[in-house]
Amino acid sequence: MRNERGTQTRGTVELTLAMVLSGTLGIFVVESGASPLNVVFFRCLFGAAALGAYSLARGYFTGHGFTPKKLGLAALGGVFIVFNWVLLFEAYEAVSISFATVVYHTQPFFLVVFGAVLFRERITAAKFGWLGLAFVGLVLVSGIRPGDTASLKGLGLALAAAVLYALSTIVTKRITGVRPHLIALVQVLVGLPLLLPFADFGAAAGLGAGWAWLAGLGLIHTGLMYVLMYSAYAKLPTAKIAVLAFTYPAVAMVADWAVYGHHIGLVQALGVPLIVLASLKVTLSGSAPARVVAPAPRTAAHGPEAASPAATRSA
Repeated sequence: MRNERGTQTRGTVELTLAMVLSGTLGIFVVESGASPLNVVFFRCLFGAAALGAYSLARGYFTGHGFTPKKLGLAALGGVFIVFNWVLLFEAYEAVSISFATVVYHTQPFFLVVFGAVLFRERITAAKFGWLGLAFVGLVLVSGIRPGDTASLKGLGLALAAAVLYALSTIVTKRITGVRPHLIALVQVLVGLPLLLPFADFGAAAGLGAGWAWLAGLGLIHTGLMYVLMYSAYAKLPTAKIAVLAFTYPAVAMVADWAVYGHHIGLVQALGVPLIVLASLKVTLSGSAPARVVAPAPRTAAHGPEAASPAATRSA
């Protein structure tokens, strides 16, 4: 009992730290001064180096478990993830980090919709109710007024990013028997040839201190953060993971206010708890009392640090 409690405590600390790091991601994106396409390209580059080095040091390449089908699914999930990042970072430019992050956390509802459309999963009356509540929250959070094209653009970009996140989750949930670190490595590697034609190396050469922020996105927010999450997921029950996941938007909102002075207005603030509550209920409604859930670059593998099909939210 004491060992189990200690394990859960370590998992709680690890996941909390990972979500705090995730909440600062928007600051790194904005401070880098790079375009969203360049940001994602170099995040993939530095992230691949970090995840590759970690996987090599831990011996994960031995008996990796990939088959051509699993590798193809991981690559497809990577396409969705990479463009999910691009759209989310574009949203940061159109609206505040707080606004984009809250809207981005409508991801569980798209999973429900896609489950019904693609796999004919039944949507219960309760889920319909939570979806309706989330929609009300989204309308309040958007605070869009006629002619407010910037907010409308930011809303659309964040919602599109959430859709791609949900698609990547659906794809990678079908991958079993492969460590999540390796799936994440494949996914960021896919981003390199995918974005290479769009990368502006001339603009990147003049970033100066922006390179430190880009390196941080890859090494900290894609390497260290995912390692912490995967370690925590193996130690914690689903309910605790679902609750701790909301540390991410909370930290993002505080960071956006502290660094840039952005804050959500009173009416918008009323919508935040509606989205959070509805998202939490939808996330937990289909969860079994298993100890692990699917990690944030949308994986579902079996192993000491692997996953089962539920989704947490992380950029």
